[in-house]
Order: sequence, then structure tokens, then C-alpha cells
Amino acid sequence: MTGGASDRRRPLNPQNLDALELWYDIELTYGSNAIEGGTLSRREIAIVFENGVAAGDKPLKDRLEAIGHRDALRLVRALVRAGKRLRESDIRELHRLIAVRTDPGQAGRYAWHRPAIAGAPIAPPSPAEIPALMAEFADWLATAPAGPETAFAAHARLIAINPFVGGNGRVARLVMNLVLIRAGYPPVVIGPEHRAAYIDALQALQLRSDPGPYRRFVAERLEASLDRHPALLEGVRPPCAG
Repeated sequence: MTGGASDRRRPLNPQNLDALELWYDIELTYGSNAIEGGTLSRREIAIVFENGVAAGDKPLKDRLEAIGHRDALRLVRALVRAGKRLRESDIRELHRLIAVRTDPGQAGRYAWHRPAIAGAPIAPPSPAEIPALMAEFADWLATAPAGPETAFAAHARLIAINPFVGGNGRVARLVMNLVLIRAGYPPVVIGPEHRAAYIDALQALQLRSDPGPYRRFVAERLEASLDRHPALLEGVRPPCAG
């Protein structure tokens, strides 16, 4: 799926990512929430992160979702620093942080019912199947080699399991980026401008068992992050003395 140029351009270390922490917080929160219908701009998200107040007349739910995603990103970094396997309980905690302010009854809980979705192209696993599927997923991820292939496979598998009533896309993207960061890559940013291609790629994979569009999409998004990262890092470095 990836390799070659991507593997050669992997200059990241924890200090690099720490220097860009706020930029990634805002960009990843904006992109992930906007894909799901969030209306806050990047600037408005920055204001929410700073003082908890959304600009203008934007919905309270959007502000709370931004705060929840920020908190989940903080957990992602803590898990990366800890260097331990990602447990099933960690995935549930990511969801809890995302949803606790907007849907506390669902936060961190696997789906116990499936709302009917008219015209849905594919039926997700039943609630009874989810615990076993998630345990299997966590076991697979614990032994999978670090790198983009695992990150992108983890994202696709979580989307297919669809373990929560809502927030599955946000959680899957967080897990994908956790695996990438651990392997020394920058996070992948998927913004609202990529939404149509993103959904088409996932549907090709899930409905037609055609991995081509998904492989191309995620590889292109990783290449974009690798292309962008050096310039971003240069912008936060202090000027040389003398």
C-alpha cells in the first residue's frame, strides 16, 4: 500500500510531533468532525481549545464534539508515549472521551441495538457479535507490524465492525493515526474536501471487495502529510542565533 518514498521520508521523532501538537490538534479535530457534519472552522476550533467558547452562533454540540476530540487526541499521545499495546479498553476510552459530553449514555459502550437506516448499503455486525470481533481486533493489532499497512488496515477493520452507535469514524481515524505516529509517521489528515473520495473508497472495499480505491486514497493522504510536515516543522523552529 505504501513504501518506497514514504519509508524514506520518515524523519519524525516525539520532539517533532510535540512541536506541532497544537497544529495537529486543530487540523485533525476540524477534519474529523467536519466529515461527520461539524460546522466549526479551524479558527473557531482554536478558540474553543483556548477558552471553551465557540464563535458566533454555532451549535453547542459542535463545540462539545471539538473538546471531546481534543481530549481523545491527548489520550492518543499518552498511549504513544507509554509504548504499550493498544488494548480493547483503550479503544472504548477513546470513544468515551469523544462522546461523553454529547451522548453520555452511549459513551464508551458498544452498540446494544442497531437503529434502522433506510437504504444503508451494508448491514454492520449485530450487537451480539461486537465483543468477540473487538477482542479479535485488539489481539490482531497487538502482534501486527508497526507501519502504514497496519494503520490503514486497522482503520478499515474498525469501520467494518462499527462497534459503537455513533462516533465510529472518529475512533477509527484516531486509531489509524496512533499506529502511524508510533511507527514514526505524521498523522493523516482527512478533511471535508476529501469526504466523497473517502466514502467511495471505503464502499469499494466493503461492498465490492475492491481494495484499490482505498489503498490509493490512504496512500495519497499519507504522502500529503509527509510532504507538508517538513515545512510545518520549519515554521515552529526558533531562528538561529547570530
